[in-house]
Amino acid sequence: MRTRTLLTLVGTVAALSIPAAVPASAADTPVLTTGSAGGTAVAVGDVLTAPLAGGTNATLYSSATGTSGVSCKSSTFTATVTDNPAAPGTATESVGAQTFDSSSCTSNVFGVTGVTSITVDNLPYTTTVASDGTLTVTPASGSTVQTTVKLKTLLGSITCVYQAPSLTGTTSNSDASINFTNQQFTKVSGSSLCFNSGYFTAKYAPVTDNGATVYVN
Repeated sequence: MRTRTLLTLVGTVAALSIPAAVPASAADTPVLTTGSAGGTAVAVGDVLTAPLAGGTNATLYSSATGTSGVSCKSSTFTATVTDNPAAPGTATESVGAQTFDSSSCTSNVFGVTGVTSITVDNLPYTTTVASDGTLTVTPASGSTVQTTVKLKTLLGSITCVYQAPSLTGTTSNSDASINFTNQQFTKVSGSSLCFNSGYFTAKYAPVTDNGATVYVN
């Protein structure tokens, strides 16, 4: 089952952050800009947001190649920019929220009849976005990336808790997206109906700063 923090995911959260990488056109061009690659610098303190890319789902499946798990059509994240140095370099963000709309989530796991909620725990997470397009989500020291999935079953409600040490994704300027593919979580508590591993996949786009598309340089 894939969940909505799924990532936190994160979702990752869950976090998450910013689009495809292109070479900086000038030495003073920051890693994150709006309007275009090499455009207006994203200011420290600005809040970036992104929904799931249109026509895509965030999923938490029981295997990297399977299709059994949880799927959600609606998820969003918000992240505050904490550092935006000159490119090439690495920008830093603090992911303060990653949500999943449980009404948009379904599960095809045997015995599961619905999804009550998906919650990304242990926020905030730190997200780094490098000029080469690599995005990494890490928890605070001593913590973990954690997602709690509550499911409806034939025998009542169950709670499945999944953890990961970190998440790795990619950004793309072609559609201002952040992509997570088969990010592995391990079950730390829950009934036998909770799969032992969860693989999180999601595409968030477009990433925007107060409505302006964000690019990675």
